[in-house]
Amino acid sequence: MEPVAEKELAGWGRTPVLKSSVYRPERRGGPVEILSQGDYEHYLPRGLGRSYGDTAVIPEGALIDMTRLNRYIAFDADTGVLECEAGVSLAEIQDNFIPRGYMVPVTPGTKFVTVGGAIANDVHGKNHHAHGTFGNFVESFELLTPTGEHMHCSREENKDVFLATIGGIGLTGIILTTRIRLMPVESAYFSVDYYRASNIEDILDKMHETQDKYPFSVAWVDCIAKGYNLGRSVLMNGIPATAEQAQKKTKDVMSIPKKREKTVPIDFPGFALNSLSIGAFNEILYRSYSTKEGSIVDYDTYFYPLDAIHHWNRMYGKRGFTQYQILLPFEAKKELIDVLRRVSESGRASFLAVLKTFGKANESPLSFPFEGYTLTLDFAMRDDLPPFLKELDRILIDNGGRLYLAKDVCMEAETFAAMYPRADEFRAIRDRLDPDRKFTSAMAQRLDI
Repeated sequence: MEPVAEKELAGWGRTPVLKSSVYRPERRGGPVEILSQGDYEHYLPRGLGRSYGDTAVIPEGALIDMTRLNRYIAFDADTGVLECEAGVSLAEIQDNFIPRGYMVPVTPGTKFVTVGGAIANDVHGKNHHAHGTFGNFVESFELLTPTGEHMHCSREENKDVFLATIGGIGLTGIILTTRIRLMPVESAYFSVDYYRASNIEDILDKMHETQDKYPFSVAWVDCIAKGYNLGRSVLMNGIPATAEQAQKKTKDVMSIPKKREKTVPIDFPGFALNSLSIGAFNEILYRSYSTKEGSIVDYDTYFYPLDAIHHWNRMYGKRGFTQYQILLPFEAKKELIDVLRRVSESGRASFLAVLKTFGKANESPLSFPFEGYTLTLDFAMRDDLPPFLKELDRILIDNGGRLYLAKDVCMEAETFAAMYPRADEFRAIRDRLDPDRKFTSAMAQRLDI
């Protein structure tokens, strides 16, 4: 098999841009053939490219595009277990299975993610405090290791490899097929309660007060606001709507209205997103919500508001951006507020700022979540950004926090070592699976994973 192209590729943050040879296998035997040919020193699987940083790009070598390995294999309607190839997207699952009464149990803020990518980054959503990560719903998978071995992995068989692959950012091998447990639902809608909070203290108190009541919860945060209004927010607490509740909105409770899609056709100039423009946008958004209970909202609007705007990453300009997602334990509330204050005072406009709470960690050595607060911020890439983020990194390190690998592009190796104390456990498993380091990425090299 020959590569289909030489391409310059990046993650969703559009930086760094690296040239690679790209294979696009169409059958499960394709990746086996590619590795057996041994035409390149390094390889890396890649899905739909929605990791923000450099987890799915490689400085020298070949990327294996998995998106055409997107077939369903079997579905058990009694258990909700779906067996599929790793290139199936969450969008495809939602479109095909919600009408049958099943939904993806854990989803990030975009549906344009492959199942393999969701496992490799152990994605989380609005319901971590209640249900944990995507990995919690993975029953098993077939892994093609870098040495060409086929390995069946589950919590009973090859458990250490199973756990290392969940959150292992593609470094343990290629997931060929997987079995995941879907969530039964009565409708394609959610009953959402909105709460408009005056400041960060208000929103944190409200989140703790309500999180046991709602399985899904997220807050949009105005990271430009200062003073008393620092961290003013809109909390969106959701519960899957029953058929009876959804019927108040529509007769066909298992389908949603077709939305008019928008696109950002060009790169915004660097000056377009600044504290004034984002501040004005935030003011309008904050005022557009009021405290209200029982709004019936379709799942697409609740989970994926930005998916309706194609190429929205162009708003940050040609240099791209990084999504800086932090996690701090609950006892570090003061430090969380300090991070938000520093961001506000810096004048760095974040178009997207999201706050959530996490529940217990899972067993995977490189999985991101543990009990605490997670705050996600977007920053346009500028020359003075890495030093600023390094200051914030120090706050995280000093207080037991960490950054999400799927979003990062600026972290240093020493910072990663401090934030992920089980990294050596992962490396030991990787050494066994890939003694020659055949599978690597720009991130793996940058962070010495």
